[in-house]
Amino acid sequence: MEVNNNEVELDCIGALCPTPIIQLGKAIRDLPAGATIVLKADDPATQSDISAWARMTGNSVAAIAMHTYRVTKR
Repeated sequence: MEVNNNEVELDCIGALCPTPIIQLGKAIRDLPAGATIVLKADDPATQSDISAWARMTGNSVAAIAMHTYRVTKR
């Protein structure tokens, strides 16, 4: 995990779900509202899992490139 200002990069390439979502939950927990995480994850299940996670937590998520998502903490 790499931190740059209020943006965290979380590299979960090669990890199978639910690991990327678990790591995302841990990483976002201590960040301030408005902070962003760029999640890189190539497991095909990540797309549907991260969408469901965002709905359940109220955080926003946007796909910004193939296998790359920007999550903003509410």
